[in-house]
Amino acid sequence: MVCSMGLVASVAASAWGQTGNACDLNGSGTVTSADVDLAVNMSLGVSPCTANVISPGVCNVLVVQRIVNAMTGACVTGNGRAVELNWLASTTAGVVGYHVYRGTSLANLQQLTTVPVTGTRYVDNNVANGTTYVYVVRSVGSTGLLSVNSNAANAVVPAS
Repeated sequence: MVCSMGLVASVAASAWGQTGNACDLNGSGTVTSADVDLAVNMSLGVSPCTANVISPGVCNVLVVQRIVNAMTGACVTGNGRAVELNWLASTTAGVVGYHVYRGTSLANLQQLTTVPVTGTRYVDNNVANGTTYVYVVRSVGSTGLLSVNSNAANAVVPAS
């Protein structure tokens, strides 16, 4: 299978996802002052950082503030940045979708999608500020056969 899809990456501020569970650090079912206390202790290094509010393993004053806010509203998650990928559809017969791969270099790419993307757009909301990523896309045939990598697209996520 040939894959010449013209992959393009762009970095943008994204709407943070919302969930009621990420700010419930102690697993009680509701966000309370106990979760705030736990977030403070994680931020100070008194307790291990197990929070996944901004991203896994990030515990700081912003996490504490989001948990305080979640006591009366939604839990805002994510780091506020996303990488949007767009590509041209493959012209090869039998293509049923695309898998997206990301790494900090071509040598360490990891597959982001478990189910093939059926369109020609993918948004990666799980990016770290201050990181440069490289992305490739591979088309998936009806028999599961994967194409070679598309061209590589780089995305530089700003530090702040």
